Amino acid sequence: MSVEAKHIPPALQVVAPLAQPGHTFESISAAISDVILEKPMPKPWYGVITLGLALLSILGASTAYLFWEGLGLWGINNPVGWGFAIVNLVWWIGIGHAGTLISAILLLFNQDWRTAINRFAEAMTLFAVMCAGIFPLIHVGRPWAIFFIFPLPNTMALWPQFRSPLLWDVFAISTYFTVSLLFWFTGLIPDLATLRDRSKPGLGRMIYGLFALGWRGSARHWFRYEAAYLLLGGMSAPLVVSVHTIVSFDFAVSVIPGWHTTIFPPYFVAGAIYSGFAMVLTIMIPVRIWFGMTDFITTRHLDNMAKVMLATGLVVFYGYCCEAFFAWYSGSDYERFMMYNRAFGPYWWAYTALLFCNALTPQFLWFKWVRTNPAPLFVVTIIVNIGMWLERYVIVVTSLTRDYLPAAWGEYAGTVFDWAAYVGSIGLFLFMLSLFVKFLPMITIFELRVQQHQLDKGEIR
Repeated sequence: MSVEAKHIPPALQVVAPLAQPGHTFESISAAISDVILEKPMPKPWYGVITLGLALLSILGASTAYLFWEGLGLWGINNPVGWGFAIVNLVWWIGIGHAGTLISAILLLFNQDWRTAINRFAEAMTLFAVMCAGIFPLIHVGRPWAIFFIFPLPNTMALWPQFRSPLLWDVFAISTYFTVSLLFWFTGLIPDLATLRDRSKPGLGRMIYGLFALGWRGSARHWFRYEAAYLLLGGMSAPLVVSVHTIVSFDFAVSVIPGWHTTIFPPYFVAGAIYSGFAMVLTIMIPVRIWFGMTDFITTRHLDNMAKVMLATGLVVFYGYCCEAFFAWYSGSDYERFMMYNRAFGPYWWAYTALLFCNALTPQFLWFKWVRTNPAPLFVVTIIVNIGMWLERYVIVVTSLTRDYLPAAWGEYAGTVFDWAAYVGSIGLFLFMLSLFVKFLPMITIFELRVQQHQLDKGEIR
């Protein structure tokens, strides 16, 4: 027992371990790399990738028809010019926050429990941002002219509108994706070398060797690797906050009732972390069982992630209360009507459902039994994911359908093509995740070895 552990009261020392005992460096490497190199994929994996391909084909077919017929296929109208497209964009960007948060911020805070889940969460970030990028691309109506959103020098002297928050999104999201990709790939290099060394001669070894960039594990390699990884972590941490803050500016810098509020940046960031952790748990809970990773992703990881969800869920609920208070305290009839319309207007069902999903359901996470049992925790995360999508739907639709002029009021509902694009993006996400667990280590091998060394020495528990 370490010196620090002796001073901890016995009741507090009863915590689940970071990894099950009995593992060695060799068993850790084998358990993770054999999933890729030796063992057949479990049966549920085939079901997931088939589902992903089926939904992806729906996305491809509906998008092709959309390009042929035009955006009239969607439910957007006057006054709701952005419907499902911006709802899905913000939802996916929010999901993409958990990976960088787990990897970068928990790395900088030296949190040991991130080790078994950071690789998976980082991959999820990249795929979520890719899904988010679909919607602005197809919403512009002329995707072949999408390069006009970038400030490229051109002979016609046409420039994007730099005062538009939609242009700020372009910079924020592309920067976030680039840094996240570099951070993810840098962390992969030592593990790619492990796969190179353990794989049989052939195309696979050649590809792993190519991307391992000549890694030999020398002291110089480790020194440069750790410096680069820490620098990228330091760059990624502020991006977590800045990206969804800028996405919230899409709404906050407008004058629409319900959008023009200063609470949006922190409220959106907390919601993003909330939904991101929920999605990580939604995927990780079945995956750890299907691939036999329960020795490394223990109930302690589930417990810690559920606690983060509970904390951010409370912040989100506080944001809902602030919205209602500000609407009343502002003295603005338009703001007060906006809150009344959300609660009792034509979309009351969505507002009631989001309160149930995002405010009431996470209260079950106060109970340790829920936090440490995969089945009830999985149900909670599914409900939270639905609730966070509804939150964006309520923000977009209720404010646009009931603005300042009653003569301009309207109704909005997504068509089958809106839903096709949405479920199709989920298909892309599932498909990319399936390929990831098939060809790359879902858990960081070398960090688990370091963790095992610390566990053996009693430096951590």
